[in-house]
Amino acid sequence: MGGLTPYTVRALDGTTWDAFAELVERNGGVFGGCWCMGHHAMDNGETYRWQKYDKRAKKEELVRAGRAHAALVFDADGLAQGWAKYGRLEEQPIIEQNRRAYEADPPPPPDWRITCFYVDTRHRRQGIARAALEGALDLIAHAGGGRVEALPEVTADRIAHGRFLFEMTVELYEEYGFERVRQIGKHRWIVSRTLEPNPA
Repeated sequence: MGGLTPYTVRALDGTTWDAFAELVERNGGVFGGCWCMGHHAMDNGETYRWQKYDKRAKKEELVRAGRAHAALVFDADGLAQGWAKYGRLEEQPIIEQNRRAYEADPPPPPDWRITCFYVDTRHRRQGIARAALEGALDLIAHAGGGRVEALPEVTADRIAHGRFLFEMTVELYEEYGFERVRQIGKHRWIVSRTLEPNPA
């Protein structure tokens, strides 16, 4: 993080699960109790999002199995305050937003997708999403890099409420070297960037 923010970023895994769970529970399960399960695919290819199951237990199962990833942002007091969820294509094959438009002319398959951001409701507009994106890119580079895809929204010249920007903004991604690939909704774009591996 270069010392520019008071935050540290750690990978979501078995050692950080409790901090992640505390953040989710502090915020009522986030997004109506989804436990950030959208985009993960079941064995039959369907999304977990609309199934009836114990979302907390399934999320923990995926995390401990190394099949669910996020860059988890911690404040100076050691509390998790937000994340950026990411994963390899086989871990997150589901496109939730503008799926039909995406599949009408899909880009080359990415190696990774960044699919969801969340920030504690009392800590928004404090740089946590930016820290999460930086952390996700760093973790992806350390895991081998490759083509990274996201589906954020353009927010320039319009009012966009932050609680609906759970895939973040095109403008933020462009600050980190992402380029627009194709528009797939009124405000939504496919953006991508190729990251070099950073095994250090």
